[in-house]
Amino acid sequence: MIVVIDTNILVSGFLKPYSDASSIIKLIFERKIKLAYDIRILLEYEDVLKREEFDFNKTAIKIIIDFIKSSGINSSAITLKKTLPHENDNPFLEVAVASNADFLITGNKKHFPDEICKPIKVISIKEFMDIFKNNS
Repeated sequence: MIVVIDTNILVSGFLKPYSDASSIIKLIFERKIKLAYDIRILLEYEDVLKREEFDFNKTAIKIIIDFIKSSGINSSAITLKKTLPHENDNPFLEVAVASNADFLITGNKKHFPDEICKPIKVISIKEFMDIFKNNS
């Protein structure tokens, strides 16, 4: 299963180690799901995770970024015909389309309107975990 995860999923996973967001990160490390990305997404992940207000462990950040690089799917993005309401979300949808991802997982579904995102299935963390549990 190929997924693209919005940055807010990683942040939530770091903030709440026993949450569904953390479970998604664990599934990536267990290679039960494949994460698609491009350089813009990696740079955003790293930039946001390193923000002073979070004070996340720098070694943990490096481990997850390095793991994504080595085990994920580095995708060449396809430019969207229409941009999303928040243009900084465009890389996530572009990579989802280019990698033929099964899901784009986000904590902000309203930022990814169906009329722009189809055929990509944009789902919440909880929706993904329900789907994953039912298919396991």
